[in-house]
Amino acid sequence: QVQLVESGGGLVRAGGSLRLSCAASGGTFSEYAMGWFRQTPGEREFVAAISRSGGTTNYGASVKGRFTISRDNAKNTVALQMNSLKPEDTAVYYCAADFFGSGWQFAPEEYDYWGQGTQVTVSS
Repeated sequence: QVQLVESGGGLVRAGGSLRLSCAASGGTFSEYAMGWFRQTPGEREFVAAISRSGGTTNYGASVKGRFTISRDNAKNTVALQMNSLKPEDTAVYYCAADFFGSGWQFAPEEYDYWGQGTQVTVSS
């Protein structure tokens, strides 16, 4: 059983930056591909994913070029650096773990464990 705890959300003005972090415990972190999703009314949208080694990353079209996902397997953490934030990035952000995933999983149902979420609000 893997526990995931997100942190780093908050209120930021458009054009600003935030860095989200997700700390994992209870499993072998390097056995999990990791993803970030965000929840808006009616949809849990794929944001980014990273392979177990960190060598492969993928991004949703709406965040590509602005967000960067990274992981530190020694510290059991995954981060999401968010730059050039827009009001439409406002959402609850979740990290998720996919056992033995490749980093090419873009659907929520492909992930095995989820954090509780952290709110990101971008004001105009």
